[in-house]
Amino acid sequence: MVIRPQDERYFQRRIATSYLTTLISTTLVLFLLGLLGLIFLHASKLSDYVKENIGFSVMMKEGVREASILELKKRLDLEPWVKSSVYIPKERAADQLQDELGEDFIKFLGYNPLLHSIDFRLKASYTNADSIGRIEHKLLARQEVKEVIYQKSLIDLINKNLNKVSLVLLIFSAIMFFIAIVLINNTIRLSIYSKRFLIRSMQLVGATESFIRLPFLEKAVANGVFSSLLAIGMLVITLFFSIDQLPELMELQDPLRLAILVVLILAMGIGISWSSTYVSVRKYLRIKTDLLYT
Repeated sequence: MVIRPQDERYFQRRIATSYLTTLISTTLVLFLLGLLGLIFLHASKLSDYVKENIGFSVMMKEGVREASILELKKRLDLEPWVKSSVYIPKERAADQLQDELGEDFIKFLGYNPLLHSIDFRLKASYTNADSIGRIEHKLLARQEVKEVIYQKSLIDLINKNLNKVSLVLLIFSAIMFFIAIVLINNTIRLSIYSKRFLIRSMQLVGATESFIRLPFLEKAVANGVFSSLLAIGMLVITLFFSIDQLPELMELQDPLRLAILVVLILAMGIGISWSSTYVSVRKYLRIKTDLLYT
């Protein structure tokens, strides 16, 4: 059988179109997965930000010396659950309350009824009911502490709502990941299907399975790398555009988590492309000749 030049050009165009379709499809799917990953990361950081800005106040007993309060503050700063703390003398607390009320309540009462206090913020991982209960019990055990003030109902509401959002995002991410694998796998299978006769021809001239499989796998890895890089580039552009439109997002950025997301996208691009290609080529290496036409 003689292959005419126009037929050769036709087959080359078919192969080029097949590779281009696979590249574009893989890139778009990886971009959507990466976009979902960005949303998940920002939701996680936003959750931590909200939790770490819940206010707690340790109220001191009347007559406690300032040196004792400062010593307690130093001890708090050394605790693994404290993110930050600040000492609030009762004079400063009075000034703040006067600004909020708009009137001089000390002049009306004749004395300052407020107490010295230490305001502190917890790290996000300690803002659950059990941890807060243990921390409160530990603080109340100290002789100089009168009470610990915080909004328990607000903390319960925040944790409850954040858990719901996290669960929804996790389920949606799992569904999207499954869809991504199916889409990329089907695209690659169709690409290999168009070359099934080439695979059989190579078998007929005595080529081994590993020899036939190698160029397909190399192409799959190259396609996975290039698709991943394109998807990462699109994500970077999207992230910069989002920060430009909403500068507050800059506070939620975590370089380490973003780097992990980039590595995951690259790994998924290579892994899914390689495994799908391997399975598809193996199928046509072992398929009966009659089934090649079905």
